[in-house]
Parts: sequence; structure tokens; C-alpha cells
Amino acid sequence: MKNLTPTGRVILGMLSLGRNTGYEIKQFVDKTTRHFMAASYGQLYPELKRLEQAGLLRGTDAPTGGRSRTVYDLTDAGREALISWLEDDSELLYELRDEGMLKLFFSDSRPERRLAIVRAMRERNERKLAELKALEPHAAQGPSGPRLTLELGIGMAEWLIQWCEATERRLAGEQEG
Repeated sequence: MKNLTPTGRVILGMLSLGRNTGYEIKQFVDKTTRHFMAASYGQLYPELKRLEQAGLLRGTDAPTGGRSRTVYDLTDAGREALISWLEDDSELLYELRDEGMLKLFFSDSRPERRLAIVRAMRERNERKLAELKALEPHAAQGPSGPRLTLELGIGMAEWLIQWCEATERRLAGEQEG
């Protein structure tokens, strides 16, 4: 399937790690890939249905304690679609959504707020770094892909913190001078 959505890619990847319900996929996304590729419930469930209709996954009713629940497995076609996407270098889209950077970009309208914006960006990245480092013990025990991705995320957060610290010093010096 050529037209996998980003959410579809997340779902197929999660299912390649094992059978899951939509709820379990969402919980795992919130602990892992949300740091670089999120998926909301509003995206996840319609995409599960679409992928099932396309024959890329199979849902099986597996109620527990009187609650309805569907467990999803990758089909052979779903595994082939995931592998095809992994092998296709033309779809390496990088999109950064960072409201702090957006505020910084438009800060010429309020230059006196620039230092506060950069400070808030640093503080957010310090919190992010702490979240990512808390995942290291779990990632060390798991597959290589998530561990390497975590290492990249930690490195990016550390660099962003260093950039913010240097920029804070520069902006503070400009305000004093």
C-alpha cells in the first residue's frame, strides 16, 4: 500500500512489535514515538479500521470482563507494506513543530520577550530530556531501533538546551549593553 499515512505507519510498526488493541497501541505511542510522531485516539481508531479494510491488519474480537475489545495483528500484506515503507528512502520527511521556535521567529514584534521565549524553550527541553532519560533503562532491554531513536532524541534535546543556554547569555548581554 503506497499511501500509508503517518498514523498508519505508526500502527503497522507498533503491530510489528506484537499483537495489540487500539488502547495498547495508543498507550505505547504515548510512551515512545509521541516524542517525534504522535497519534491521537481520533487518528488511531479510524486508521485501524482503514488498514483493516485494506487488508493490512486483522482485528479479532477479544472481550475482557464484559468490555468489548479488538486485538489487531499484522497480515502478510501489512508486514509487506511496513517493509516496503522501511526500504523506501524517498519518504524521509522531517517536520518539526515547535511553538517556541514559532514565537522566536516572530519575536521581532516583541523583542523584549525574546529572552523569556528562549528560557521557556530551554526549560521545556530540560523536562523533555528528563523524560527521555527516564526511558533509557527500558530501552536498553528492548530492540535496537527504539534504543537508537531514544539516543538521537536525547542528543537533540541536549543540543537544544546548549543552544538555548548560549542564546540566553547572548540576549542577556545585549539587554545589559
